[in-house]
Amino acid sequence: MSAWLTKTNKLRTTSILNIKTESPTVKTFTVKDKLCAKAKPGQFLMLWIPGVDEIPLSIFDVNEKEGTVSVAVKRVGEATKTLHSKKVGEIIGVRGPFGNSFSLGHSRILIVGGGIGIAPLLFLAKKIAFSKATKMVLAVGAKTRNELLFLDKLKGICGEKNVLAATEDGSYGVKALASELVGDILAKEEFDMVYACGPEQMLLKVFNFCEKHNVSMEASLERLMRCAIGICGSCIIGKYRVCKDGPIFNTSQLRSVNDEFGVWKRDFDGRKIPF
Repeated sequence: MSAWLTKTNKLRTTSILNIKTESPTVKTFTVKDKLCAKAKPGQFLMLWIPGVDEIPLSIFDVNEKEGTVSVAVKRVGEATKTLHSKKVGEIIGVRGPFGNSFSLGHSRILIVGGGIGIAPLLFLAKKIAFSKATKMVLAVGAKTRNELLFLDKLKGICGEKNVLAATEDGSYGVKALASELVGDILAKEEFDMVYACGPEQMLLKVFNFCEKHNVSMEASLERLMRCAIGICGSCIIGKYRVCKDGPIFNTSQLRSVNDEFGVWKRDFDGRKIPF
């Protein structure tokens, strides 16, 4: 284990500095942690909720100067429900940052986000906005308008005309899936890179569109993670361990796991179960 990984893998206790309600089911939490404040877009951290559990969360934002890191958390189970009930000043723990990050340096970019997967892509969009990219378009989707996250912030970074939205119930934007927007966009415009984060079956559809139009893609995959350093094997997909080899996977890697990508995941006992 490298000295850096040994350092980042150590649990640090810290207190919650800020909590913001983003939607009926999503809150963002900001804590002080100098190591995680050095994270790059696409990396994740492990957040410890005392007496409950430790959970993996994509990093939503950082402020390296102030030494703070933020995560966006959707209430889906016991751990996240407990976290949502916490108040500013309460103690939690963090490990990280872990994993790889999205590559930068592309000039014509399409970013695709679904549901809570939009959160880490906002971090990415901020970074790209300071690069030499000549074109950045975002396609975001959710079930309803209430679950469509960070729209105003995304429009502020990319320009309103470059943010395309879809909702499954038609309550905002186009009545469609985010992946359906991608099919239309790639048929009309050229891109060097597609970045995506969201439900894996959505990612698979986006990947298929990218293959059809010969566009490179990087996707953030989510799997059951316990150790975050590649030891326990709970996050395996094909020959990869998502926590260590990912969570960002490129086109060639996704091709190599096409028998599992968007098809199978593993449960707490390590058994394959269908999405």
